[in-house]
Amino acid sequence: MTNEQKDNLFILVKSLTKSEKRQFTLYVGRMGSNEDSKFLNLFQLLDKMNRYDEKVILKRGIVTKQQLSNLKAHLYKQILVSLRMNPMHKNIRIQIREQLDFATILYQKGLYKQSLKVLEKAKLLANKHEEKYVAYDIVELEKVIESQYITRSLSNRTETLIAEAEYLRSQNNLATKLSNLSLQLYERLLKAGYAKSDQEFREITQFFYENLPKIENEHLGFREKLWYYKAHVWYSFLTQDFLTTYKYASKWVKMFEESPAMMGIHPVFYLKGNNYLLESLALIKYPSKFNETLDRMVYWTEHDSFPKNDNLKALSFQFYFSNKLNVHFLEGRFEEGLTLIPEIKKGIQNYSNQIDPHHIMMFYYKIACVYFGAEDYENCIVYLDKIISNKSLKMREDLLCFSRVLNIFAHYEAGFDYHLETHLRETYKFLIKMNDLHEVQKAMIRFVKGLGDIYPHELKTAFKALYKELKQYENDPYERRSFLYLDVLSWLESKIKNVPIATVIREKATSVNRKERPSISPLSRDLQ
Repeated sequence: MTNEQKDNLFILVKSLTKSEKRQFTLYVGRMGSNEDSKFLNLFQLLDKMNRYDEKVILKRGIVTKQQLSNLKAHLYKQILVSLRMNPMHKNIRIQIREQLDFATILYQKGLYKQSLKVLEKAKLLANKHEEKYVAYDIVELEKVIESQYITRSLSNRTETLIAEAEYLRSQNNLATKLSNLSLQLYERLLKAGYAKSDQEFREITQFFYENLPKIENEHLGFREKLWYYKAHVWYSFLTQDFLTTYKYASKWVKMFEESPAMMGIHPVFYLKGNNYLLESLALIKYPSKFNETLDRMVYWTEHDSFPKNDNLKALSFQFYFSNKLNVHFLEGRFEEGLTLIPEIKKGIQNYSNQIDPHHIMMFYYKIACVYFGAEDYENCIVYLDKIISNKSLKMREDLLCFSRVLNIFAHYEAGFDYHLETHLRETYKFLIKMNDLHEVQKAMIRFVKGLGDIYPHELKTAFKALYKELKQYENDPYERRSFLYLDVLSWLESKIKNVPIATVIREKATSVNRKERPSISPLSRDLQ
């Protein structure tokens, strides 16, 4: 890992736009004494550097080695203060907290009435935009002021504040429980993937309902509904109930589209809701709805009213291209999918500080699948190796498992027989170690291991036998997870019919489009 990746200040400086850098320079220069300040000189030097190098900084004589740490911390803080003043970053949450800060200053100066007036306006704004955590802080400050200064503004002021505090406390408590549950389910999915057995299904279900708070729908606000839907989305993903995932992800997205103003306040949640909806549509094979949803997401993210910042740009890139690849998986258009790869590689490089390594590995898996479908097995192996050889990152076990299995098939198709035994042995060891050797994996590895003993004229018969063996697991609640990552049945059909795998998948996609209804049996796993 390079110093550039390690140094937070350098990353922050490099993330600034031209207008943000200009504003920072103006902010620092508001007082003449700052024109030659050490932290401004450090900022200008970092801005010119292509990679962080502490030796270069010390050689310039801006600061001594002992002072560098403190100077960097001061510069980091000053940049954040400058960014906070930038109108582009003035979202509702910052505006409300700014009013709370103003009210606190007025209170500390003993200007109680003025403070209460500001707090009342801030509270109305917070409640309007479902910012109930800061609304609670506002009410608590109102209570502090009222306890020290008799305003005589309302005869029932005490009762009103107590009622507001109790309501906000209960709503915040509910939101916290739901968000905690959602986060715990997401963590489980990242670590272990889907439920692999009846025992795991029961454990997940018991955990979910034991921790799901009792609710009354009519008392839920926008925020509470959002976390309620999110928790159900993760639970249904874990239990492979993809139709239920579609149901709750649809409610999630619809809620935003019925209240467009909330997109501006919670744009990340809108994007993620669409991403989960698109994932569920890919899993239940609903291509027409998939394309419609993707187009609508693009429409809103490109709309003038949708916020623009680095984080949203990175998420929009990630979700758009991830799902564009899914379109090609869904419809068997792998050759077209290859045209996206240069843009994806460029985006990964541009947003390397915003996209976490785990999701980068998922991009690599999808790219490998595109190459496999396009019969470019050597490039498929290159991207799978990026995943398999990554020892520094703890990824989902199912991603690692199927990367190894796909790697075996890619080596077989590429004719790299001299590496096959080594990969088979390593895959066996890995699967046994993770206790995840299910019937589908066992059958696939047995088949590949025995390929050397099969004569060429017997191959088609062997493919048919394996297809028949695996077909029985296609709708098995736990075994079918193997087909979510690697469409091995379509691969076998392509071998039996002696046609490209893309042709087989396109025929299936055409059949699904004619039906125009969702199916429970997924085509390929959209890794999230």
